[in-house]
Amino acid sequence: RVMGPFDDLKHAQRQRLLFLDQCFTWRGMANRKDLVEQFGISEPQAAQDFRVYLDRKGRHKPAYDPARKSYFSRTHPSQQATAGVADAFQILDLPEAHASLPRPSRRADPQIVARLYQAMRAGRSIEVRYTSMTSGLGQNQWIAPTHFTSDGEAVHLRAYSFMRREYRNYLPIRFDPRSSFSVRQESEHLPEDADWETWVRISLRPKRSLSPEQSEVVRREYGFDGSFLVVEIRKALEFYFDHRWGLDQPGTRLERAKTEISRKPSGN
Repeated sequence: RVMGPFDDLKHAQRQRLLFLDQCFTWRGMANRKDLVEQFGISEPQAAQDFRVYLDRKGRHKPAYDPARKSYFSRTHPSQQATAGVADAFQILDLPEAHASLPRPSRRADPQIVARLYQAMRAGRSIEVRYTSMTSGLGQNQWIAPTHFTSDGEAVHLRAYSFMRREYRNYLPIRFDPRSSFSVRQESEHLPEDADWETWVRISLRPKRSLSPEQSEVVRREYGFDGSFLVVEIRKALEFYFDHRWGLDQPGTRLERAKTEISRKPSGN
């Protein structure tokens, strides 16, 4: 991947400089006090961070206004950091001027996750009792954990089910804490997880039922760069992608234009 201007810095300072970048992107201004209040660092450290930031921005660096004791973006805001809507809320920090909906708190039992992780690392199977939201049944079964994944809201476990004879995705919170969690070493190798090893390249476009004006708004909203918005994921996570992006919901503003399947990501 292409190295960013702050990637060679230590993690703590890199986070502070990325925060400054967000401030200039969304507020158009920043000063040392922003760093002091956000990270609890000293004034001298904040001053040093600013020097590093300004040096790395080169001719695009913000201009200092001595009257307001702050730096201000020039013609265009800095966009070194990812400009997402969630970032705007965090950076703008206007408690009396904005409101946001709470996100559901998707929980997981740390002890259960730890048992699953240890079984995965050891290459062992583990006995669990899992409650299905489809059938409503809780069944004891042996599974072989292989990967942890995330859909952006919840952590999922990819595992081979010996009962179903296939790979499945599980939510750790649905494992019964009273499961035996017995482990065993399998004598045979697990079959290949074809869906995990397969990549899906999805080309999205505004829904064809939208007007030209609506389509243009959708392209701006989702950051289109060309005719299509291209997303590449493992096939095993395709269901979560459709659900998270609302492609399976009424009123969706996006639709698939093309879906390509390969055995490796296109960047390789």
